[in-house]
Amino acid sequence: MNTRRFCLQASLGFLALASGWAQAQNVAYPVKPVRILVGYQAGGPTDLVARMLATRLQTTLGQAFVVENRAGAGSNIASEAVAAAAPDGYTLLVAASPITMNSYLYKNQKYNVEKSFEPISMLSSAPGVLAVSPGFPAKSLQELIAYAKTNPKSVTYGTTGNGGTQHMATELMQRLASISLVHVPYKGASGVMADLMAGHVDMAIMTSTSSVSQLQAGKIRPLAVASDKRISSLPQVPTFEEAGMKGMLSDSWNGLLAPAGTPAPIIKKLHAAVAEAMQTPEIKSKLESQGAVVMGNSPEEFRKDIAKEVAHWAVQFRELKIEAQ
Repeated sequence: MNTRRFCLQASLGFLALASGWAQAQNVAYPVKPVRILVGYQAGGPTDLVARMLATRLQTTLGQAFVVENRAGAGSNIASEAVAAAAPDGYTLLVAASPITMNSYLYKNQKYNVEKSFEPISMLSSAPGVLAVSPGFPAKSLQELIAYAKTNPKSVTYGTTGNGGTQHMATELMQRLASISLVHVPYKGASGVMADLMAGHVDMAIMTSTSSVSQLQAGKIRPLAVASDKRISSLPQVPTFEEAGMKGMLSDSWNGLLAPAGTPAPIIKKLHAAVAEAMQTPEIKSKLESQGAVVMGNSPEEFRKDIAKEVAHWAVQFRELKIEAQ
């Protein structure tokens, strides 16, 4: 009797799992247009990824996916709007990596990146590239380090702002190399790039997507890539580890998030469509030509990536004593 009961319970459990899988594949979603919010201005790297994805999802899922730009407060305006939206799959967020550090920069943030969202997939990653101005004497990472040690607090570096990805990456590089540089913050990547090309700042760790065209044109000189392997758009540029510095990793990613509580079948359907989209030749080739690395990982992997980054930045901000605004 016990054996038969066990077999019956096991069969019922299997049927329930099979039914849940079928529902995930056949869920009636989407049945109306979907909004994708972006916390940055139109034309930037995050916006471009969002628009490429939206076009493909519209084809795959048969409904309009409309990108809305809500720039400001380090992307918090868009992030807070999505965190507060109905968890029905019709309001999504294409976020960028600063979302994992914003809680350390903004005191009044109205969401928790680990609790307020359902991760769907990391879309792409753009490694940091250490570049110097054309007239700077160093031709390699080791020459830069030697110059900075010989001339302490004379080498200037540009970033997109205090506490941002570029700032934190350069702080990490300084600690690893035991050098001291002079920070020059700007309001955006375009200002950093203009002054780097003109020689008004000596160096910067720029994202590959925002710098690859100038690097390929020889307007600035690359020394190292902050990734675990070389990138296809700059195959001649060594990684930091190849150049003699271990532990120097930094990238800027974009990922798709939904409000917390969005039903699992909708998350699964979106993830399947996103994973397919990121491997299409038109998206893959365009992103790689811009210096990005195409991702498309699972919701579980993306959740772990977010948690790991939040923990990492907690240590970095505490050590650097950078306070929230």
